[in-house]
Amino acid sequence: MSANVTELTEATFESSVLKSEKPVLVDFWAVWCGPCRQVAPIVEALAEKWGTKAVVVKLNVDDVPSVAEKYGIMSIPTLMLFKNGQVVERVIGVAPQSSLEKKFEPYF
Repeated sequence: MSANVTELTEATFESSVLKSEKPVLVDFWAVWCGPCRQVAPIVEALAEKWGTKAVVVKLNVDDVPSVAEKYGIMSIPTLMLFKNGQVVERVIGVAPQSSLEKKFEPYF
């Protein structure tokens, strides 16, 4: 994990995501998930590109099942963009960086 992407816990989810003043991209993932490993470098690249415009975090669904369940995560990887504490976009599965940028950047 890079300096641009932090790992969430149940204790940090509310303060880091729901109360953030910036849009927050949450990568719901698991260690055993192959597609999650495919999307990880894309998530890192987005975090680097967006810099201070948005926050990018990861949430391991095995470590924090309560949050994954609350947001109806049935498949991983799932990327969700939160703005003002609300989910505004969701992408399930692996997608190219360019299509993720098109989907998420209008919210910045």
